[in-house]
Amino acid sequence: MTLRHADTPLAAVAATVKTSKQRTIDALIAASPSVLLLRDGELVLYRRTRSLLYQCRFKLADGKWHRFSTRRASLENAIAAACDMYDEARYRQRLGLAHRTHTFAQIAAITLAEMRQQIDLSTGKTAVHSYATCIEKYFLPYFGEKVLEEISHTDVREFELWRDRQMTRKPKTSTLNNFTTAWNRVIATAVERGFISERVPVPKLTAKGVKGKARPGFSEDEIKHLMAFMETWQHEGVKSVEREMRPLLRDYVEMLLLTGMRHGTEAMGICWRHLEWHTDKGVRYLRIWVDGKTGGRWLIAKHRAVEVLKRLHARQRDICDLSFETTFAERVPQKLFRFSDGYQPPSLNGTFRRLMRDTGLLKNEDGQNRTLYSLRHTYATFELLRGGTDIHTLSKQMGNSAAMIERHYSKLTATMAADRLA
Repeated sequence: MTLRHADTPLAAVAATVKTSKQRTIDALIAASPSVLLLRDGELVLYRRTRSLLYQCRFKLADGKWHRFSTRRASLENAIAAACDMYDEARYRQRLGLAHRTHTFAQIAAITLAEMRQQIDLSTGKTAVHSYATCIEKYFLPYFGEKVLEEISHTDVREFELWRDRQMTRKPKTSTLNNFTTAWNRVIATAVERGFISERVPVPKLTAKGVKGKARPGFSEDEIKHLMAFMETWQHEGVKSVEREMRPLLRDYVEMLLLTGMRHGTEAMGICWRHLEWHTDKGVRYLRIWVDGKTGGRWLIAKHRAVEVLKRLHARQRDICDLSFETTFAERVPQKLFRFSDGYQPPSLNGTFRRLMRDTGLLKNEDGQNRTLYSLRHTYATFELLRGGTDIHTLSKQMGNSAAMIERHYSKLTATMAADRLA
């Protein structure tokens, strides 16, 4: 009796169909050549075992074989596709381009991976965070699938208009510098990886923006008021977290005023082992190692900073049993600015704003809000005016270039020399 498909088990029917299809494929493969040499042997067209689609490979000036799928099963179509790929690769090579195009997103992904590695290893500037934000939040949404070498001057100008709308303001020069650096990092990645040649012109971003206003600082009387206010304010916290946060903020504010270090990563990254004594001509100085936006450096703190450290030491339960001097000698690895139980809050900005509100010092006479950065600005102003510190020494202490210090504080230089000019 002859079995019909309806009487045959499904697995047997599937196997029959599969076997029939495979026989057809095998017949087509057998009927076509497996290897074909084109362009005087420089272009090889071939087919992998048991595959209908042709592949091609060719060698360029870099001496490496480059392999691609033609995605064609027909020999005639595969030859045409392979020749097109070969001709385009040779043409791009003459222009100084990689043998195949890469989208902006592909290059940006490599750049971001390198940036994250820098951040994880702490080998790069903290500004790398800002560069990564420029790429992720602005470059990728706009340029994602565009080819880098095909981006025109018009594309860049239109991007800048779009970016400004997204930011809802005209960016300052400092912000545009971050965008420019991030843009150049993407281009540098493309050049280093051989995706484009240095000869390929890629439009630049505009680096000149709105001139920023001087940071609002504190006067000497305002600082005296702030110090006196914090002495009682630190004990007035109601909640347990406030009773930890307020004394910590007081110490943090005083340390910023006594060193000129940057708040945030630079200050919050300090550990007890980053502190040491430096003796010169019989005088002992407190030296602190900080690492942040412009890399690592040693700075010298005012002598009064020792009082701040003693308060911090006395509150931290895991090291308070050690003598203060032993804490230095044993290079304790714990963070400096933290609660008594060892927890370090991610930011002190909110508590500082409330402190400014409570003291009536939130805004300066021009209506600008004061921030933690105002303490650094105040330190620089006091050093130039009251301390008479020269600009080059101050630049080493604060981790800025002498040119930047002079640009931001040039109005003070004549005042510094008042005794010689009057």
